[in-house]
Amino acid sequence: MTQSFPRLASRTQIGLQAPPVHIEVHVAAGLPLFAVVGMPATAVKESRERVRAALLNSQFEFPAGRIIVNLAPADVPKEGGRFDLPIALGILLATGQLKLHAKQLQQLDRYEFYGELALSGELKAVRGLLLAAAHARQNRHRLIVPRDNLEEARIAAREGAAGATHLLEVCAHLQGKASLPQGDISSPVITPASKDSDTPDLRDVHGQLQAKRALAVAAAGAHSLLMVGPPGSGKSMLAQRLPALLPPLTEDEALEAATIASVSAAGFDPRTFGRRPLRAPHHSASFHSIVGGGRHVIPGEVSLAHNGVLFLDELPEFDRRALEALREPIEAGVINISRVNMQAEYPAVFQLIAAMNPCPCGYLGDPSGRCNCSATRVARYRERISGPLLDRIDLRIEVPALPESSLAEPTQSGESSAAVALRVKEARDRQRARAGKLNSRISAREINEYCGLDAAGRRLLWQSRAKLGMSVRSYHRTLRVARTIADLEGTAEICATHVAEALQLKRTLE
Repeated sequence: MTQSFPRLASRTQIGLQAPPVHIEVHVAAGLPLFAVVGMPATAVKESRERVRAALLNSQFEFPAGRIIVNLAPADVPKEGGRFDLPIALGILLATGQLKLHAKQLQQLDRYEFYGELALSGELKAVRGLLLAAAHARQNRHRLIVPRDNLEEARIAAREGAAGATHLLEVCAHLQGKASLPQGDISSPVITPASKDSDTPDLRDVHGQLQAKRALAVAAAGAHSLLMVGPPGSGKSMLAQRLPALLPPLTEDEALEAATIASVSAAGFDPRTFGRRPLRAPHHSASFHSIVGGGRHVIPGEVSLAHNGVLFLDELPEFDRRALEALREPIEAGVINISRVNMQAEYPAVFQLIAAMNPCPCGYLGDPSGRCNCSATRVARYRERISGPLLDRIDLRIEVPALPESSLAEPTQSGESSAAVALRVKEARDRQRARAGKLNSRISAREINEYCGLDAAGRRLLWQSRAKLGMSVRSYHRTLRVARTIADLEGTAEICATHVAEALQLKRTLE
């Protein structure tokens, strides 16, 4: 049965939205023409040559008349090669080379098609398919995708997905002559990743008891942390062990993180599904790679670290604009990217862990006296981190150089990551039972309700605020940290000892 105007479904990608796109094909007599309309980008326009070669090399005929391909709606931009497969199928249906009976044509409306065509007719993987699959699930649509994208699609496609390696396989499947490998998320082949046996353990870090304590507090309340210390003191080792202290991602959190990764430049690796993101960009990273943007408005590191950890080593060496751009997502948990033709909002609820040296050479205060940095040079180095950004970092600690005696300690010492993670989970459970959120997300208006102080704790905090010249934001953040310390101890009321430790864990850079 031939369709005069075949209509197949797919989706485009704009930020974290996947609006539906219907591919309509019209073939008529006349001078040879192959036009793709509907706001296609260059990669979509180039599908004409890919589709032509794929059809011919798959032993189909390419019509000699006028071919008009409409990507509706016309005012939504379309990017990438994902529309190659539905365009080719539309041409085959319009010319009667792919014959489907009435029932098969009705079932066609239940499918969404994705795939870039090689010149041989083979299907190549496309980017951002997890996002499309998540939206298709809401409409109870099935997906036909390249085989290399099948595992990714199965994560979100509740109604199943089928993977093909060639255009001919898709045609045979639609005609009922052969079936494609399908997936059903009710019994997924991919489950949230468990902690690997080679996951870095907190016991691998020699000494640094205060830093380990600060890491536990940061994990318990999702607080940001800045570590200041000389090279080799263990700052990077500590940051790499933070994800092991955090509870496993829920299914929704894992899907949200995976969806963001799927639309990024690097794409999504299904083997990482369920792992908390740990992003550690180099300090030479550009502003757009940190924040996000570019011509296609792709997510940056702050969004790729959503529901995970963003580790910025050598903090003062980062682009000043990129550091200042962190202020909004730290507070709001989202980042808005605006370009001339496109705007996108990406979630960015990440835990910031930063590290820096005490001076440009890194050895300020070393007993050997090897540091020759002047006071002016040190001040200029530290001024690269603005006061407003520093004010948004909950914990600021020193990580001193390890004494030689510590090297004689056992290879593994102190609490394991598993033991600390158990206490962190219990503290987080208390926070969610009390406020429905973690302490770092308590709003200013909720402070008095959830962060009750005893008399001694209130007196100490007020005296410290006056003496240290705390801003209102810094005062609230100190109170949230004290609340987290009390939760780690299982105490309902914040005491003076909790306030004292919170103040100790937020020392100024001197």
